[in-house]
This record gives sequence, structure tokens and C-alpha cells, in this order.
Amino acid sequence: MSEKGNQNQIDKLKKQFAKNNNQGNKPNGPKRSGFNFYWVYAIIFALFIGMQIFSAMSFRAKNSNFRDFEQKLELGDVERVNIVNEKTIQVFIKEERLLENERYEEVRNSNLSDAVNPGPHYVFEMPATAFEDRLKDYYEDRSSEEPIAVNYETQENFIGDIISWVLPLVLMIAVWLFIMRRMSGGGGAPGGGGGSQIFNIGKSRAKVFDKDTEVKTTFNEVAGMTGAKEEVLEIVDFLKNPKKYTELGGRIPKGVMLSGPPGTGKTLLAKAVAGEAKVPFFSLSGSDFVEMFVGVGASRVRDLFKQAKEKSPCIIFIDEIDAIGRARGKNNFTGGNDERENTLNQLLTEMDGFGTNEHVIVMAATNRADILDRALMRAGRFDRIIYVDLPELNEREAIFGVHLKGIKTNDSVDVALLSKQTPGFSGADIANVCNEAALIAARKNKDFVDKQDFNDAIDRIVGGLEKKTKIITPEEKKVIAYHEAGHAAVSWLLEHAAPLVKVTIVPRGRSLGAAWYLPEERQITTAEQMQDEMCATMGGRAAEKVVFDKISTGALSDLEKVTKQARAMVTIYGLNDKLGNITYYDSQGQNEYAMDKPYSQETAVVIDEEISKIIEAEYDRAIDILSNNREKLDALANLLLDKEVIFKENVEEIFGKRPWDKEETEDTTAEVVATEAPSETVEPAEPTEAPAAEETPNEAE
Repeated sequence: MSEKGNQNQIDKLKKQFAKNNNQGNKPNGPKRSGFNFYWVYAIIFALFIGMQIFSAMSFRAKNSNFRDFEQKLELGDVERVNIVNEKTIQVFIKEERLLENERYEEVRNSNLSDAVNPGPHYVFEMPATAFEDRLKDYYEDRSSEEPIAVNYETQENFIGDIISWVLPLVLMIAVWLFIMRRMSGGGGAPGGGGGSQIFNIGKSRAKVFDKDTEVKTTFNEVAGMTGAKEEVLEIVDFLKNPKKYTELGGRIPKGVMLSGPPGTGKTLLAKAVAGEAKVPFFSLSGSDFVEMFVGVGASRVRDLFKQAKEKSPCIIFIDEIDAIGRARGKNNFTGGNDERENTLNQLLTEMDGFGTNEHVIVMAATNRADILDRALMRAGRFDRIIYVDLPELNEREAIFGVHLKGIKTNDSVDVALLSKQTPGFSGADIANVCNEAALIAARKNKDFVDKQDFNDAIDRIVGGLEKKTKIITPEEKKVIAYHEAGHAAVSWLLEHAAPLVKVTIVPRGRSLGAAWYLPEERQITTAEQMQDEMCATMGGRAAEKVVFDKISTGALSDLEKVTKQARAMVTIYGLNDKLGNITYYDSQGQNEYAMDKPYSQETAVVIDEEISKIIEAEYDRAIDILSNNREKLDALANLLLDKEVIFKENVEEIFGKRPWDKEETEDTTAEVVATEAPSETVEPAEPTEAPAAEETPNEAE
């Protein structure tokens, strides 16, 4: 019993000792005293200033000069003179004259009371030798007068001298402390107070989310990304039930890379992991490792993994890892030491350095996976790469369902229709559409957000803000109308061109006119489909040539688009007969910093020639189509000039139904037109806006 009692007593002492040691680090521990020793310095400084002010206000002296002093001497009012520090002349007036004469009323009483001012009463600056000479000359002319008493004093301004020496030193120290605090993160670094921040500059800046930190994001708020969620859920399940996997001899991947276009929900997925895993979650950005001092990045990596091992099992999430994970040796043209590469080397070492039983998982997100170092992406570091792509039709519908929960809508809003109107939109784009629709409805003082508000929001995001007040001459407006009518006509008469939804000549953003289409969501594209799209894109310039027999600068974005498509056909997809089945596309990005092209100069000439042939062939084809349908083109352009905005049904009245449209496509397009909801692809290779004449010079700049 005695031994057990001693052991219990020892355990209590250990707990008490640990509690006392950790008490300062706990957020709920006792608060420190509110007294700060810096208040002592502030009080002393205030006393110095108060003494200076009190001494300055204790006497009341008026500025004067030697001529005024001579007048007072002639009247016999001066009692004595004090010469202070060989330059300051202090004049004292006789007390009886001070009380009797009204001219001394201003200096009669002191500042602090009604008592008689003891003096000095007048003060002026003058060298002592000059004053003595002029005073001597004065008495030589008036030998009968008795000279006044002249006293010499030396006054030391100890307080002023101290302040003049100490204040600059204090300012220098304050500036130095401020700079050191800023360089060390201003108190954001863990592990110490403000006085030790300079020593914590190599500490990790990761934010830690644990069971005591509430993270409200869950997988229920992550719509779409079905495949990505399944893989991430497997990691969460491993952290909750590790024996389920380890008993069979398996191990969870050490690293998971989330890759995909911007706005697809990579960071949101990581937040959901932090909310669901119920284990410590370290969150930071790749730029948090970057610092102006050499070796700081590597030191922060070491400290991050040290903290992670202590809190195992846990997750480390590094957002925008391309800030430190870029492939080594590609941009080191100077030949010097690259701090970013040192940080990456330390990260590679740490990721492959801890054992499989420590249960530390590294998650990272980037939209530039092609430029990451191959050693970082190998098995054993980032074992699993999850590609988070732009959402498909069903996924967009689910994303709309999530973002519409907090918005008051009426029965006119069709989520399925909205998902069809937004091909190529990311999750962030869809969230922006919902928010913009709510703002538009609030601007119109509506009680609910309806269908038209969402249509206007899509127009606003895709095409820009309407500018109906922009001044356009009638000649320019006619050119714009025929330009847009040319796009609409050629796309309507080609089988593989995207179905038209809406055409407008109302300026939006930087464009003077635009056409909206509903592109087909396909996984592969044939040469015929690309040629039809290029021909429809060249329809605007072709219409200007057919109608006015001259072309304008309004086709800049059209030319940029078709040039990219033609170059892709020739150099990437191998769709050119002359060059054959060959591609110069580098999926790994190894040739990004290469000084030369992967083909010879002769091949470059052939590539340029073939690109030009493809573009000119589609341009001539568009001219032929519009020439054969000139009357319909004129009717469409005149209708556009009259209404400024036309839809698919208006084009159908002039050109008739498209014979190759499938029933499903016809139904979908008709539904879109009925709601007047424009939509267009946002893929870089397939822009659908057609800027008109005046926009092009601005873009060219």
C-alpha cells in the first residue's frame, strides 16, 4: 500500500509539473498581468515634457529689441539686465514702474497667477559683445546717468540635451524592433512571444486545425467531383480506421496531389477533409516557405514535419505547391544558389523520410502540375494524383443545388436548365453566377431571384456589362450588324458548328457585338468539326468582304482563335496531310525553357504555310456560303439593326430549320432560346464572342 501511495503521489506531481509548464501555451490558461514595464518609460518621458512646459509657462516675457530697450533706459524703467549664455538679453523692469505704468500691462502678471511677474519681462537675442559696445556708447552720451546693473549667467538645459541625445537613439531602436517584427511575421509565428519572434523566423507558419477547432465544411457541401471525393474519402477512412488497412499489409498513399483548372474546388475539397477527418490538419500555402533569408524555407519545412510527426496521425495540406515545387534547373540562368530549390530538396527529403506507421499524409493542390519536379511526383512521395476537372452536366446541376440553398428563388428557376446553359463553367464560376443573380434581383428591388435574373447574370459574366450609352456611328453599327449576322448565318448553315442561341450588337465589356452559342460537350473532335468551327469564326470578316468589299480591324479575336486552332491541327493533333501523323506537343513541359524549337527551320516554314492554307480555305468557304445566301444575310442584318438582339427562333424564320440537328439538340436549344439565356464556352480554344470594329485597336494595344 505504501509503494502504491508513493507512486500515486509521484504521478500527481508529474501532472502538476506538466500543467505548470504548459499553462502559458494553453489558450484557456490564466491571463497575464495587465501591467507593462514600458509604462514606466512613458511616465518618465511625460514628466520630462511636463517639466519643460511648466518652466516655459512659469514666467511671462515679451520679445523686444535694442531700440525698445534704449527707450526704457531713457525713461528710467530698467532695473537690471541679465545676459544668458552670451546671446540672450533679459530685461527686468522696476516693480513700481511695472505697477504704475499702463505700457507694461502685458507683462505685469505671471501666467500661473495674478502675482507680480518677477521677470524677466522682455527678451531679445543679441551677441554679448555687441550689446556691451552699444550700451557703452549710450552712457558716453549720457554721462550724468547711473549705469544699470548687468549680470552674466550660464544656463544649462539638461533636459533638452538629454532629449536631443536620447530621442534619436530611441527612434532608431523602435524602427529596428519594428523591422524585426515585420520580418518575423508580426507575431504570427508559433512558439514564442513578441520578444522572441526574430528567433522563430525559421518556424513553420502552418495553421493547425484539430478537434478543438471547428471546421464547418463537410463533404456534403462539395458537389460534383465524384471520383475525387471517393479517393479522398478513402484517406479520411484510413485516418479514422488505420487497422482496417494495416492488418492486411496495405498502406495509405503518403501524398495526394489535387490537380486541375482554377476554380474547380481543390481547396474546398481539402477543407472538407479537415472537417471530416477529425485529426490535426496543417494548412499552409507554398509561398509561406519563401523568405528573403537563405535557409529559412528549408528550416520551415523541417519544423512543419517535426510538428506533424508529434501530432500523428495528421494531414499536411500545401496549397499552390508550384510556388516551391517547380522543376529544378529550368530557371536558374544565373548559376547562383536558388533558395526555392533548397526548399524543394528539403521537402523531398522529409516526404520520403518518415515511416509508414507514422500516419502523416501530405495533400497538395496546384493548377500547374505540368511544371512540377518529377522527383516530387514519383511514387513514395505523391503516390496518388487526383485530377479535378471542370464539372460535367450532372455535376453542374449538383453544384447549382449547393449554391442555391441560401438564395431565395421562385418556381421559375430550373436548375437543370441552368446547368445546360453553363458548359465549361467551373464551380467558382457557378457560385459567381448565383451571387450575381442575387445582386441583380436586389438591385431591382425584387423579393425573389427569378429565371431572368440568372439569365442576366450569365450574360454579365460571359459578355460583360452592357454599354448602351456608347457612341457608335450609323456606319459602324451597320458593319457590326453584318459582322455578327455573318457569324450567325455561317454557323447556322454548317453541320458541326455550335448551335446559335443569341446575337446582339449592344456593346458589352470591350466588345461592340457578340454571339452566344450552345457548344456540344464532346470528348474528342474531328478535323471536320474543327474546320466548321473555324469557318463559322471567319464568317464575320467574310460578311464584311461580301457586303462592303472591304475588311476592318474588328476580327482580331476571330483571327486569334482560328490561328490557334489551325496551329493546333498542324503541330499538336497531327491533322495535316503534308506533315502527317506527327506532334510537337510537350505534355511534360520539358521544352518550356528551351531556346530552340523541336523542329527545323524548313519544317517551321512548312508549318506556317499549312496554317495559312487552312485559314484561307475556311475564309473562302465562308465567303461562298454568304454569297449564295446574300438575301438571307441582308434580312438577318436588318433585323439585327432593328431589334439589336435576336435569338435562335428569329434565325430559324429566315434560314429555316437545320436539317442535321438531332431531336434532342433541337429540344435543348429551343428551351434555351425560350428562356433567353445566353451561354458560351469558356475553353481557351473556343471563344464565342465576336468583337466588332472599334474593339480591335484597344485589344491590339
